[in-house]
Amino acid sequence: MNALLRAEDAPQWGQLSTRNMISNEVGLPESFDIGTGQNVKWSIPLGTRTYSTPVVADGKILIGTNNGLPRDPRHEGDRGVLMCFSEQTGKFLWQLVVPKLDKELSYKDWPQVGIVSPATVDGDRVYLLNNRGIIMCLDLNGQKNGNKGPFKNEGRAMAPLDEDPMKITSRDGDIIWQFDLEAELGVHQHDSAHCSILVHGSFLYICTSNGVDTTHRIMLAPEAPSLVVLNKNTGRLVARDKEPIGPQIVHCTWSSPSVAKVDGRSLIFFGAGNGTCYAFEAVPESSGAATSPQALKKVWWFNGDLNAPKDGVHQYQGNRRISPSNIYGMPVVHQNRLFVTFGGDYWHGKRKAWLRCIDLSGNGDITESGEQWSYPLVRHCMSTPAVHNGLVFIADCGRTLHCVDANTGKAYWTHDTEGITWGSPLVADGKVYLGTQRGDFWILEAGKEKKILSKVDLFEPINSTPTAANGVLFVATSKHLYALETSDTNP
Repeated sequence: MNALLRAEDAPQWGQLSTRNMISNEVGLPESFDIGTGQNVKWSIPLGTRTYSTPVVADGKILIGTNNGLPRDPRHEGDRGVLMCFSEQTGKFLWQLVVPKLDKELSYKDWPQVGIVSPATVDGDRVYLLNNRGIIMCLDLNGQKNGNKGPFKNEGRAMAPLDEDPMKITSRDGDIIWQFDLEAELGVHQHDSAHCSILVHGSFLYICTSNGVDTTHRIMLAPEAPSLVVLNKNTGRLVARDKEPIGPQIVHCTWSSPSVAKVDGRSLIFFGAGNGTCYAFEAVPESSGAATSPQALKKVWWFNGDLNAPKDGVHQYQGNRRISPSNIYGMPVVHQNRLFVTFGGDYWHGKRKAWLRCIDLSGNGDITESGEQWSYPLVRHCMSTPAVHNGLVFIADCGRTLHCVDANTGKAYWTHDTEGITWGSPLVADGKVYLGTQRGDFWILEAGKEKKILSKVDLFEPINSTPTAANGVLFVATSKHLYALETSDTNP
């Protein structure tokens, strides 16, 4: 491959800060074949169920999975696992293994799901929300360069509570610090904790995954925060939201935040589990010296489903006609506008969903004044939009990929993907890359006219988003990770 085609790492899910699902990489393949090896640089097995999106930094790839195919015989049974591989060869380097929550709490840490949060890399630090709802700072090099600390009890952290601590090896993860959301703030996660942690200045912005109980009708922690801010160097709590989000959460809080400058000040955009998108002032650097956590300052809010109930929402569970909405995908910033998907809960709510374009300026309730346009989707939407060259690409659970005009919200085309999408479309090198739970991987031109370049059967569900870095496209299925690059000759 031509070295001039190499561009940059992909250390976070989505474009840095904006969360836009685009990449500047070029020379990426428009087709590949895992049977013949055409345009396949390498492939490696993961666990047996993978929902996390890979990230790439400093020659390494990090991805969350389960322990269905153990790399270490000491770790038996169901676990959450963050794996680290060589970017160039796919060689296994190290892993962080996290025990599951107790079996009676399986609705908080769903069996065999593993670690679903994408990692975020900042310098030589990895930030992760693990399957137990613990925010972790890790050494990108694992234990290979020693146990740096200040956290030194990895052996205990890797073992279930009813087992003895494990001996630390060079192939284990190195925990620098950790912050337990349930122990410290009373957060009650549901199904699994999920967040792609946002790094902004000296701080981390984290969705807490606060959600309902096993009956799906009771919020056990209505006063717990949905968005928290930690010092990235120490793990100390710096700020949290104090909005009345908790009692209104439909199912859980799984959307990750984005950030942009608006009129000279940095704003954090957050899609909450009550179907409302919020803009908060970013925490100033001077707050790092504060002795007690502060409340995030709300600038504006946008109710994504104005006609849905907000109070006592859990009595509406199962009523698909009037149920409230929530937000799964991340708010995407592009040219002073915010693109957000809203809709009924995938498991319990109505099927209606929308892609909305919001003006970033304003104060207070901008539900009506801030909306520039709204586009109806086929049904529930788990994806984050990709905005590029005046077009918005979004996939929904109605087995449809949409191409929409970014200025007007009018559709140029739709495409039947034949399978449900839980990940997001990636736009890179003039192409749209998208996987489905049916196992199909679609490659289309990223233009106003629909043109299918290829469809590849990967034979396993695809739950994550493709990642492009340094001239290579990385695609994760439930059981495998593929590195794809355009080659001059077929094998």
